[in-house]
Amino acid sequence: MPNVAVPVARIQRWVDNFAGRHGDTLLSVDSGALTGAAEDGSSFIATLPFEKTYVGPAEVEAFIAASSPPRDWGLLLVRKGGFAIARMSGGDVTDHKIGRRHVQGKTKAGGWSQQRFARRRANQASAAYEAAAEHAARILEGLAGPLVTGGDHSGVDDVLGDRRLSALTVTGPWLAVPDPNRAVLDQAIEDAQKVHIEVLNADG
Repeated sequence: MPNVAVPVARIQRWVDNFAGRHGDTLLSVDSGALTGAAEDGSSFIATLPFEKTYVGPAEVEAFIAASSPPRDWGLLLVRKGGFAIARMSGGDVTDHKIGRRHVQGKTKAGGWSQQRFARRRANQASAAYEAAAEHAARILEGLAGPLVTGGDHSGVDDVLGDRRLSALTVTGPWLAVPDPNRAVLDQAIEDAQKVHIEVLNADG
């Protein structure tokens, strides 16, 4: 059962191509998603980004309109030694910060040496998370919309454990990203806004 992420600008083309491959497709709305059932028995379920519920008509144009990003939303990416934060207005970045902190690599040494390196590594990671929390508290202050997260689950949880960030509303999708830089952040912003489509082909 393929699961694809499609940019909003390509949704109409994707549905047209689906119908071209599988035959006339009947659209409907079910459980907050736009669904399509083709004459060959294949079907799809399209869900809005930011875990939004779709309640509009069974029309691609209306679904596309509902897929537009919120007026105020944010992005938080955290990995050991690095983070990226963005405040968004629709598809535009209004503020952002990308940070990098050195975190000791793993060592093959054993005994006390290994424990010392492990403690140092943990302390360095903690300092990186604290720095990320400081910038997140500033950039995301008063955020009205959702926050999309990604990177390392434990790192994101650590940063969001800061009481200043307790009011943020975290939504999917979870973004698996490498160490954050501007290119990674830009791609994550694009991925956060994609429509997710689950496809069930009649031929299995």
